[in-house]
Amino acid sequence: MSAKKTVLITGASAGIGKATAETLLADGGYTVYTAARRVEKMADLESRGARPIAMDITVDERVIAAVDRIKDEAGGVDILINNAGFGLNGAVEDTPIEKARHQFEVNLFGLGRLTQLVLPGMREKKAGTIVNITSIGGKVYSPLGAWYIATKHALEGWSDCLRMEVAEFGIDVVIVEPGAINTEFDEVLIGPLMEISGDTAYGPTTQQFAAMMKRSMENDASPPSVIADTIQRALRAKKPKTRYAAGKYAGTMLFLRRWLSDRMFDRFIWRFMK
Repeated sequence: MSAKKTVLITGASAGIGKATAETLLADGGYTVYTAARRVEKMADLESRGARPIAMDITVDERVIAAVDRIKDEAGGVDILINNAGFGLNGAVEDTPIEKARHQFEVNLFGLGRLTQLVLPGMREKKAGTIVNITSIGGKVYSPLGAWYIATKHALEGWSDCLRMEVAEFGIDVVIVEPGAINTEFDEVLIGPLMEISGDTAYGPTTQQFAAMMKRSMENDASPPSVIADTIQRALRAKKPKTRYAAGKYAGTMLFLRRWLSDRMFDRFIWRFMK
């Protein structure tokens, strides 16, 4: 069994997940398992020493098989980085409820099931770290983001409850809240958004929102490495913080949400979009 700590990173085929895998592989102190549906997108990580796993987080058999494999090969997961997720944007009225349910299956229930499966091993060792990638969307809000933001608000509260439940077993639960990050997450967001609400009564707001997202990704977004470095810092900490916010706009948005009234924050968001 390896003396290195064993890390499992979900959603590692691109963006924050891939950047985190690259950072931890370069660190040298970890055995890094990377999980995603698109296993071919992780070939470059495998060449650097990662151990890719093809996994759809919503398919229970795949999730169980992944955890069993890591237990057989490395003795279990010491650090779980729950990064897999996607953003579904569109007006509440326009969004098919089946799509909304799938958003929760991926961003909350799939993550929750994987966490359930690694916890017994962590409890047995009386050590472990669970890093949940939420978003500043777990604390703030915008029009057209209701279903996605609802999953992130839910994950924030879920993580707080989990942290209290597992603390006595020596397990840390850390929340990382990215701001605007330049990943393919946003490249694949605008198309579905326009398909759902581009030609409805919410079309004008949708056009504004899409333009804002495009502008942000082209000019303002931080690279995924910013979040990868934040995760690495949390893992190195003897006593990690419960929350880390990082990336463009993260600190500003969270500060304004804390101090502005709801109506004032509403006005700020509309002005920001325009």
